[in-house]
Amino acid sequence: MALETVTNTAKTKKAKVRVPKELIYEMRHGSPIYYRDYDKVLSGEKSLEEVMGSSDLHAWFLYVLMKFLIKSLDEKKYIVLVGELGYRFSKRSWYNLDLAVYRREKIGKLKGTFTDVPPEVVIEIDTKADLRKFENPQDYFHRKTQDLLDSGVKKVIWIFTKDRKIWVAQKAKPWLIVDWDYEFEVIEGIRLNFAELLKGEGFQGEVTS
Repeated sequence: MALETVTNTAKTKKAKVRVPKELIYEMRHGSPIYYRDYDKVLSGEKSLEEVMGSSDLHAWFLYVLMKFLIKSLDEKKYIVLVGELGYRFSKRSWYNLDLAVYRREKIGKLKGTFTDVPPEVVIEIDTKADLRKFENPQDYFHRKTQDLLDSGVKKVIWIFTKDRKIWVAQKAKPWLIVDWDYEFEVIEGIRLNFAELLKGEGFQGEVTS
């Protein structure tokens, strides 16, 4: 009986561990999605900066995509925003966006807060989210994609570095999962072959995550 009491007390203390808001990566309908390895920050194994920061590979891919889009798009018509843009897609809900393509006239007045204006296109490279709360990791990607489309985003593109796959999703159209060397339209006739783009930029890195 004493052992049972001690065990229950330990469980109660564990359940009361508070997760700081800084470790919340995204929020979906009031339910927090934490940064990957957030529990290692709580245990002191990692620092907050370690779980929040991007890898050199992620940053470089984002640079290559931004460079390609800025060069290809009509800058009088479109603007490319990068850097974990906070997007409120519903009440008590927000996602971080790696790269978002907007029509300039839809941006509106900048307020220094998260935006609630849906981009035309969102491009995501992997995720920093902790996926252990989901029954299947694909659940997270599917839910985020569907939420973005339902909120008014025209197209969502995922680039998965470990598997070298690309996921292209549009509302009311079949979602595609293709290899990096598959050419597809990003927006208004601008087509992208990610493998060729990387080759042209002299990519020599190792994809391990």
